[in-house]
Amino acid sequence: MQQTPTRLLMENPIKIVSYNVNGLRQRVSQFGSLSNLLNTFDADIICFQETKLRRQELTSDLVIADGYESFVSCTRTNNKGRIGYSGVATFCRVKSAFLSTEVALPVAAEEGFTGFTDRCRRKEGLEEFEKDELVKIDSEGRCVVTDHDHFVLFNLYGPRAAHDDTERIEFKMKFFKILQKRWENLLHEGRRVFVVGDLNIAPTAMDRCDADPDFEKNEFRRWFRSMLVLSGGLFVDVFRAKHPERREAYTCWSSSTGAEQFNFGSRIDHILCAGPCLHQEHDLQGHSFLSCHVKECDILTEYKRWKPGDTTRWKGGWGIKLEGSDHAPVYMSLEEIHDIPRHNTPPLSARYLPMIHGVQQTLVTFLTKRQGATQIQSSKISSSFSDGDATVKACSKSMKRSFNECSISHPSTSPSCSLTEVFDSAISKRDENSKDLTDENQGCPDTKMILQSQPTKLVPAEGTKKLPRKSRCSQLSLRSFFQKSPSLGTDAENSSTNASPSQAESNTNSYLNGSHAPGNKSSSPKHCQLNPNAGSQDQDKGNDGSLEREKTKVALLEWKRIQQLMQNSIPVCKGHKEPCVARIVKKPGPSFGRRFFVCSRAEGPVSNPEANCGYFKWASSKSQNK
Repeated sequence: MQQTPTRLLMENPIKIVSYNVNGLRQRVSQFGSLSNLLNTFDADIICFQETKLRRQELTSDLVIADGYESFVSCTRTNNKGRIGYSGVATFCRVKSAFLSTEVALPVAAEEGFTGFTDRCRRKEGLEEFEKDELVKIDSEGRCVVTDHDHFVLFNLYGPRAAHDDTERIEFKMKFFKILQKRWENLLHEGRRVFVVGDLNIAPTAMDRCDADPDFEKNEFRRWFRSMLVLSGGLFVDVFRAKHPERREAYTCWSSSTGAEQFNFGSRIDHILCAGPCLHQEHDLQGHSFLSCHVKECDILTEYKRWKPGDTTRWKGGWGIKLEGSDHAPVYMSLEEIHDIPRHNTPPLSARYLPMIHGVQQTLVTFLTKRQGATQIQSSKISSSFSDGDATVKACSKSMKRSFNECSISHPSTSPSCSLTEVFDSAISKRDENSKDLTDENQGCPDTKMILQSQPTKLVPAEGTKKLPRKSRCSQLSLRSFFQKSPSLGTDAENSSTNASPSQAESNTNSYLNGSHAPGNKSSSPKHCQLNPNAGSQDQDKGNDGSLEREKTKVALLEWKRIQQLMQNSIPVCKGHKEPCVARIVKKPGPSFGRRFFVCSRAEGPVSNPEANCGYFKWASSKSQNK
């Protein structure tokens, strides 16, 4: 009996990267494309946090890249303006999205960790929580879970909570409590659990630049340490296990104080793992996943925005815009990871999202829409053939009738006929003759030209000849007839001595029609004279210009005086004797909106004399020194 050959298990290294991108759109723009961004890590699984994308903003250039499968979670609530604030995305580098044995391609994926985001049933171990609580926890798009057979990977963006924001503190505590229940349930089933991401928690004083004596008493830091093996928990802080004595190993820096310059930050981006190793030996004493499979774990400091040796210095702000996130990525490389059984891309993949892939149509719907579109197109074509000539004739008659009936005549016969009435009459005649036309044919090209404000050529009336360009005066726009100049009243009063009314009206009529009548003397170049009061107009304009320049000069001098007063009122810091920078209190409270001054240098250790000296002063008479 022939024996079926066993499947050869390949051992491949796996590299996992976690990176708070502080806006995925900005990072894609920084690197030129999503593929370029992903390829810089040379990793198999890349987990992004704080993508700041709403679901309707997901486009292929942000979540689809050749050679990668992606899984995203977006904010689903607008609570406290948190639309598009958080969001996570997991990118898996694969050679094939179907029938693949690669560990990087998950066998299953879910958005959120409670089970309700994907409209699934409640996850096991979460029975003690109400449905509304679970839905709220997953509504901010803070987690994507991918099952890679050997391990379950949680890509997390932990909530941030100020020390005096009781509502967010309660939300954050419940967020991690529910997570812990989910992790414990998976570990009880014998699964391995990886947790990567920005948890917004620095567990020990070693992980914070300015930790005070009570730093580790914070409830979230105590919870974090209780999860670790050193405190009797089940998880290993992989970076700290590999580098137990390394100090000043930070992953996040304040972007508002220039703290990157002096590496004054905190380590809040983590990689945790729990569960047994993959070896199948009977005697597993002394074995652990960390010792057997984790080759390295470190911080990718080359992705920091400010690097040692940079000439850019913080002076109340960066002199140039620094490209990149205010976080640095962390990575973990694994070894001796076997292939897994053949499987396909899970349905949660971004390739199947409606805004990326499109909405699937049935065959009947497709044929119905196509038949309807064909009928509409044929109806339009037949209508255009039958009504085309009638439309053009109607528009032409409307144009002729409007200009003939309301043409500018001699003042003695029609003293009240003005240019405004000409256009009103023309428009009303056009509307009366075209109200039976369809919307598509209404407003033929001739009629539209009357209503355009830009200078365009009108179709000449019958019986007139278009003179060569040489014999015509420069074309005036219709708008110029309605613009009033300061000397308009004077010109009107002196019109009896400068030119006859008939000449003025006939010239206007000639310009309006875009040509000059053959027998009209005003059509010759020598009669195209400028206004006799042009000299006085130029003089008035010159006076206006000089007055305007004088006002501008006075305004500039006043602004310089104000700037000088402001400069004189800016205090100098006591540590460096340098001008301070002004700031405004933005936090709600009794001091909201109040201005104050601080040292302009970047934030750094107190022991560093080049760093911020901590000077503080209110902009008002009340002062306070730190």
